[in-house]
Amino acid sequence: MEILLVVAAIAILAGIVIVAINPAKQLADTRNAQRRVDVNTILNAIYQYAIDNRGNMPPDITTTKTEICKSQNGSACADAALVDLSPVTVNEVYITAIPSDPSIATTNGTGYFISKTANNRITVEATGEPASQIISVTR
Repeated sequence: MEILLVVAAIAILAGIVIVAINPAKQLADTRNAQRRVDVNTILNAIYQYAIDNRGNMPPDITTTKTEICKSQNGSACADAALVDLSPVTVNEVYITAIPSDPSIATTNGTGYFISKTANNRITVEATGEPASQIISVTR
């Protein structure tokens, strides 16, 4: 009987600890942190490219918010509906590969979206967790 009470007490305490730790929330926070890093990495690579190319941005960036294509080492994008940022990955000068969203597994897209204003201000966005949270950086 005493052993059953001890086991029950340990089970109750374990349940409380698991609820307090909330692993699902911790995982979502980790993914959002990675998204923030990725968005800034993409923007930094684009602006480094622009500095070396007399202020010219990669040509495929438009004023319409469009998903970024996966590319690495300058390989061209296979999907014409996505923004091709392969110029920033050529010879791994600015970035080795375009990062992908940690929870989205698509064939060609990264899960990150890019657009520019008429004044060449670039915005890169990621949908966070929960899906209503948008991680957006503009420079």
